[in-house]
This record gives sequence, structure tokens and C-alpha cells, in this order.
Amino acid sequence: MAKLKTRNHASTPNTFSENGPTPERRARSEFVGTAPTRVLRTVQSLLQAGDITQPAADAAERWYRDYIFGYCDYVEFSEQHRPSTLTRHDAVSWQLVRARAMARITEAREALGLCAHQRLRMMLVDELSFRAMGEALFPTISASSSQRKIAAQCALLLEQLAAREEAARKAAKAARSTKNTLREPAARTEQA
Repeated sequence: MAKLKTRNHASTPNTFSENGPTPERRARSEFVGTAPTRVLRTVQSLLQAGDITQPAADAAERWYRDYIFGYCDYVEFSEQHRPSTLTRHDAVSWQLVRARAMARITEAREALGLCAHQRLRMMLVDELSFRAMGEALFPTISASSSQRKIAAQCALLLEQLAAREEAARKAAKAARSTKNTLREPAARTEQA
């Protein structure tokens, strides 16, 4: 019998110490932070500049998560996420939850318009800079002018998205409270 050679893993150099973006990705985007590096997204730059509020940035994050879940069929959980032990999704319930996410995306598109949906996609999903969005949407005007226009449009759009979500949340709460008040008198008459 031949003896198999074993490899000493302790002496292997750690080649994955810098598990960051590829050189191509680094050339395409601007990054912030050191470990881990993250893409400086347009929403973060608007928030840091004071052009949008934190609820608008949160609404953008929710829209992005719904979009990724609806179109790509996966969910990214935050670091503080604790999995629920009460429910386990099978294929059907997973697709129902995914359909709800797509319904929220569709409702936002219908409420804000197709142009707004396109700007949200360019800003959040494609991670384009304001300059790149300006060049794509306003090719006939100067780059700096188109960049300012797009930044203003995106700030307004994110505030509208946050306001629409808040109005939908209040309407759902009012519908639930109306539903509960209608159930109470029916329960009282049944007991009498």
C-alpha cells in the first residue's frame, strides 16, 4: 500500500485575506470603508448631503430588497436578523411571499410612474452614479447639468416613495382598526 501524502493546512498562506471586489468592479464603482468595502451608493450620498431624510433612505432599502426578492428570488438578511422558528417556508409559501414583494414593487410603479421606476432601478439595482444616469437620460446637455438634474429628481423620488409607503401603512392600519371594530359588535350580539 502506498502512503497518501497529507498536506499541512497550517502552513498554507491565507490567500483570501482580502476578499474584496475584483479589479473590474473597483474600476466601475466608488467604495467606502475598509473591512468590508462597500459601494458608495447614490442613496448614501444623498443622505450624507442632507438632500433626503432617513425614512427616505429606509424606503429605498425596502424597495431594493423587494425588487431583488421579487425578480431574483433570494433575500439578503441583515446582520441582526434572527430566523423565526415558528414558520418554515415550503415552495408554495415562499412564492406567495415573493408575490407580495412583487405586488409592492408594482404598486410603487403604478403610484409613482414608469419613469420613477426606471430611475429607482438605475439608482438602486444598477448602482449607476448620478453622472452615468444623467448621461443616459439627458444626453444632449452638459454632464454637470444633467448630474444636478438627476440628483434632484432622485431626492424628490425617494421622498415620494417614503411618503407613499407611510400613507399605505396608515391606510392598512385604519382598515385593520375598522375591521376590528366591526367584529366587536357582531361578537356582542352573538353572546346575547
